Amino acid sequence: MGSAVGGMQNVKIFVLYLMENVGRPLDFVTLNDIVMQTDFVMYLDFAEAFHKMLDDGLIAEEGKDGEDVLYGITEKGRTVAESLHSDILSSILDKSLTAALRYLDFKRRGIEVRCRHTRREDGRFDVYCALVEQGSVIFETTLVVDSADRAKRMAENFRDRPEVIYRGAHALLAGNMNFLLD
Repeated sequence: MGSAVGGMQNVKIFVLYLMENVGRPLDFVTLNDIVMQTDFVMYLDFAEAFHKMLDDGLIAEEGKDGEDVLYGITEKGRTVAESLHSDILSSILDKSLTAALRYLDFKRRGIEVRCRHTRREDGRFDVYCALVEQGSVIFETTLVVDSADRAKRMAENFRDRPEVIYRGAHALLAGNMNFLLD
């Protein structure tokens, strides 16, 4: 186990806590995404915990959303989350829940992510990133970087976690330097 929250029991408690507080069934990919919003749980630990929670009756299938199976927390899972969540630092749980709820809000709003990188005449690269909500640009920036590899990594990072970058830009522009330390 390499997760910051500790062993498999704490990974399960962490996931159950998030599921309980989100308050609605989620598909596996979305559940994985909300767990990965912070770096407290590694993917392999999450995947293993997910299957153990299914086997142990802590979570269960609750229907479908199109082709995706939705999973919800069971009463047994709620009991475990409520009685054992104190095994994990409350600051970790609070930060993770906040990040999960922000991610879900971003996804629910249907924000379109646009990102591309292009070579400039001087050999450097422009990395263009934008977020569009209902046809209106809510975030847009272009950065100039020195290599194709860096441009590619920045574009991938923006596509993978646009809500984090959006939240970070807001915090920095608002003068909330604590964002860098969180």
